Amino acid sequence: MYKQLLRPLFFKFDPENIHYFTFSLIKNTSRIPGVPALFRKMYALEDKRLERELFGLKFKNPVGLAAGFDKNAVLYNELANFGFGFIEIGTVTPKGQAGNPKKRLFRLKDDEGIINRMGFNNDGLEAAIQQLKKNKGKLVIGGNIGKNTQTKPEDYTKDYLECFNALHPYVDYFVLNVSCPNVGSHAKLNDKDYLEELIAAVQKANNTFDSQKAILLKIAPDLNNNQLDEIVDLVKDTNLDGVIASNTSTDRRGLKASEEQLEAIGNGGLSGQPIKDKSTRVIKYLSEKSNKSFPIIGVGGIHSAKDALEKIEAGADLVQIYTGFIYEGPSLIKKINKAILKTT
Repeated sequence: MYKQLLRPLFFKFDPENIHYFTFSLIKNTSRIPGVPALFRKMYALEDKRLERELFGLKFKNPVGLAAGFDKNAVLYNELANFGFGFIEIGTVTPKGQAGNPKKRLFRLKDDEGIINRMGFNNDGLEAAIQQLKKNKGKLVIGGNIGKNTQTKPEDYTKDYLECFNALHPYVDYFVLNVSCPNVGSHAKLNDKDYLEELIAAVQKANNTFDSQKAILLKIAPDLNNNQLDEIVDLVKDTNLDGVIASNTSTDRRGLKASEEQLEAIGNGGLSGQPIKDKSTRVIKYLSEKSNKSFPIIGVGGIHSAKDALEKIEAGADLVQIYTGFIYEGPSLIKKINKAILKTT
């Protein structure tokens, strides 16, 4: 029903406007008695064989929703009814910020992709906490954290620590988002020396709590083998808990979209089918190079059960969807979990 009826209708409207419209639609319909149970019956798949234990956490199934969809943690309880095993909220920054000027979200329909330059738009740390206090405990929640756009380079770590310390009681694991191409001073966030400093500071803060939370690094799909080798060394040297591979791409090669269309869109991070193989290559390289010594969450271009299985075969322990969720609808989650069951 989604692909035949709802998607053609939704795709007639501005992507960002329809995003907020669907949020309201899901929120309001979920208030109707019986609708959440109906969603669960239609889309959720409960099976002990799907459970995964990672980072000391039990995931109901290995299919999650990537960060960027529920930035402000306003819909995770309702989205849980669609069968996700975990949901990552954020990216959250200390202060609320509007992000980049609109228009900043674009569909590449022929490529089944999206280009965005949202710029970490979110309501800020305190707003996210107020929403997370409403957690009904349906599934694992990850907290994706970043810095404010206006933060000076010498205060980047302070921003991450502020988010980390405040969110610690409310999320199950953390992701340091240092690979988004839509924020300023992207270069410093990918500098190995700075990453070592940042990770050490966050780990030190983690140790002040009675129970520690897993800390993961989200990396770009455009890294070359030498840079991926540095990531493997970084994880080993810092005892980082894992990696999310991958974020959006700045590469525009091989797209069906015309040069004129891409020029009109301008800069931004590319997600969806066009980065599927690139993301899988990164996962496979990290897994093999590290001898599977750390967990990997695979994300990027998962639009089918086959795409998800490719990520898992490449070395991903869990997978996340985002653009595939928009193009394929909520039935994708159940399809992936059914395919995983067939391999067990």
